[in-house]
Amino acid sequence: MNRDLTQGKILGTLVRLALPIAGGQIMTMAYSLMDMFWLGRVSGYALAAAGVAGLFMWLSVGLMLIGRVGAEVGVAQARGGGDIDAAYRHSRVAVYVAAVLGILYGAFLLTFRNPLIGFFNFQEAHVAADAVTYTAITAVGMPAIFVTSAITGAFVASGNARTPFLISAGGLLLNMGLTPLFVFPLGMGVAGAAIASIIAQNLVLIVILTALKTSKNRPFEKYRLLAKVKLRTVIDDLRSGTANKIFKLTLPVCLENTAFPLLTMITTRFEAGFGAHAVSMSRVGTQVESLSWLVGAGFGAALTAFVGQNFGAGKHGRISTGVKYTTVLLILWGALVTLIMWFGGGVVFEIFLPDYAADPDKRRLFITYMRILAACQVFANLEYVATNAFRGKGRTIPPSVVNITSNVIRVPLAFFLSLTPLGLLGIWTAISFTGGLRGVCGCIWYWIDGRRSKNTGG
Repeated sequence: MNRDLTQGKILGTLVRLALPIAGGQIMTMAYSLMDMFWLGRVSGYALAAAGVAGLFMWLSVGLMLIGRVGAEVGVAQARGGGDIDAAYRHSRVAVYVAAVLGILYGAFLLTFRNPLIGFFNFQEAHVAADAVTYTAITAVGMPAIFVTSAITGAFVASGNARTPFLISAGGLLLNMGLTPLFVFPLGMGVAGAAIASIIAQNLVLIVILTALKTSKNRPFEKYRLLAKVKLRTVIDDLRSGTANKIFKLTLPVCLENTAFPLLTMITTRFEAGFGAHAVSMSRVGTQVESLSWLVGAGFGAALTAFVGQNFGAGKHGRISTGVKYTTVLLILWGALVTLIMWFGGGVVFEIFLPDYAADPDKRRLFITYMRILAACQVFANLEYVATNAFRGKGRTIPPSVVNITSNVIRVPLAFFLSLTPLGLLGIWTAISFTGGLRGVCGCIWYWIDGRRSKNTGG
């Protein structure tokens, strides 16, 4: 299963690597989608509480990607250059870093859960209380999620996306069974949905750790984490310079993926001013939209590994062809998601928002929202081409500059448009516009950078 991405047919290599990654990304999204599906049958208020608390899961992505991207880029480039020892060192240090960050972030959520939820200024006190409960429980699962992500990065960078995908699928199946059990027969509501998720996530960690050490398709022949490893060995790993390299590489990625959810929280507070139903609709719409960006991120992760190995091997022509293939595939996927969102808003409303089914005005509002989001999907998918092509070359600053700038623009634009007759629709229009802006500007920068490199012989 571990593949040399510097050889073979480019399109087939990318697709075989990307599909399991995209599937794994969808599995991750499906945890939240599963909670929303069942909690939507409890009440719209329960759905709003879980949706807002889920923003803090999203906020964790910036820190989580330090371990994930550190492993993907470091392992891929080292493997491309034929240095397996360096690849192993990058992977192990990335796991250590991920574990520490996961513990720290979980502790942060537990300690500050009340003021964090208070920021949204919910009009309904019981919604805020449920959101606090959901946040506290999910905080316990943070270390497992962080470490699993870093280990997945090592598998992907080694050309094996199938193993982590199958493990994630098993965790999702468990979650699918546990969530309705905890929510309804056991009567635990919002808390039950969160408990079901962390049980599944911790089981996934146990299985992927086992696969890392014993699977015949593991990235490295031998892998030591805790067994027979002295604290001094861990400290030596962290002081070897590899940790510094990982942080230097991933700091822009961390800032970018932390800024995005933070700024989204501000726009969510704008939405909360229109009532809990606005937040419920927004969170459901975001989950449907994630069909686009999770598949895009899956192909993007495959592109990072592909570019990383070929960059390490000095095969720049292969990189250019791989980027072109990925661009075409993601444009086609974005067009498909556009059609689904444009024509499927009514169906999504009935499935996830049955509490509002008797209100035709809310139905029309949600369908309009879905069509506003649909408008940016093709352009938004281009973001994953430019961002991950840059990352594969070890250049994380350009895409982070584009993405952070676009997201900062989103907040004042959303505020201004919310004061116009558009109201809530103005906020959603700002979100769609800036989502497309990221993709367009990122691709322009990558194209200009590529032309400059050709002209200078770089």
